[in-house]
Amino acid sequence: MRSFAFLAALLIVAPRPAIAQRPLKIYISVDMEGIAGVVTGEQLGPSGFEYGKAREFMTAEVNAAIAGARAAGASEFVISDSHGNGQNLLIDQLPPDVVVIRSWPRPLMMMEGIDSTFDAAMFIGYHASTANPTGVRAHTMSSATLTGVALNGTQVPEGGINAAIAGSFGVPVVLVTGDDAAVEEVRRVAGSMEGAVVKRAISFHSAATLTPKAAQDLIRERAEAALRNRANVRPFVLREPITCDISFKSYRQAEMLAYLPIVERTASHTVRFTGRNIIEVSRLLEFVNTYSPDLTP
Repeated sequence: MRSFAFLAALLIVAPRPAIAQRPLKIYISVDMEGIAGVVTGEQLGPSGFEYGKAREFMTAEVNAAIAGARAAGASEFVISDSHGNGQNLLIDQLPPDVVVIRSWPRPLMMMEGIDSTFDAAMFIGYHASTANPTGVRAHTMSSATLTGVALNGTQVPEGGINAAIAGSFGVPVVLVTGDDAAVEEVRRVAGSMEGAVVKRAISFHSAATLTPKAAQDLIRERAEAALRNRANVRPFVLREPITCDISFKSYRQAEMLAYLPIVERTASHTVRFTGRNIIEVSRLLEFVNTYSPDLTP
C-alpha cells in the first residue's frame, strides 16, 4: 500500500511533458512601390539611379518583418518577390532558412506558393489601386495597361486580390505596410489587420517618408504585434462564383479578349470573366497581364 501511495504522489507532483506546438508558418508578399523612400521610377527599375539602394531597402523591410514574426513564434517563411521582374530582393541578404519565389509567370501571381498550411500572410511595400485618387505610384497590376480590376462588383487593389487568394486557403492577412493610402485601402477592402505606414502620399510621385531604419523598426514592431493578434483576424473570403471585371486604357485589349468564349465585353474598355473561385480568376489575370504572341523561352 505504501509503494502504491508513493507512486501516486509522484504522478501528482511530476511535471507534465510540454506539448510541442506546431511551428508558425508565414507567407510574405513584397512589392516595391510601398517601401520607405520609394517615390519614382528612379527607384523602381534597373535603369533608375537609386534602384540598387531601393533593393536594399526592400530586402531590409522583409528582414524586419521576419524578425518581428520570429519574436512572436514564427519559424517558417515563404517570401514572394512580387515587383517588376520578380527579381528585386537581394536573396543573399535574407535568412538562410526561408524560401523565395522569383520571376514570372505564376498561376497565383503575387501569392504563388501559398496554401492552407500557412498560419498568416503579410504584405510588405504595397501600394494603392489605380482607382484610388491618392497614393504613391498607385496602380493595379499594370500601370501601363489597366485602369481597374473589380471583384464581385467592387474595385480592389492588388492587396484585395491577394488577400482573397490567401483567404481561399483559410489564411488571414495580418499586416500590410506601405503609404497611408495603400494601408487604408487594403484594410477597407480586406478587413481589419495591422498596418505600418512608412510614408505619407503627397502625389503620385511624391511622399513624406520615414528613413529606412525608422521604417524597418516600425515594421518589426507591427509584424510581431500582428502575429500575436492573428486569432482575431478573419480570412478575407469572397462569395463564389467570382465575377472579375477588368478595365483597360485601350479598347483593343478588351476587343480581343472578348473573342474568348469565357470572356464577355461589357463596355468599350471592359471585359468580364466569371470564375468558379479566386484561383481561376488569378489564372485569367496572370494570362491577361503576361501573355504575348511573341513569347519565347
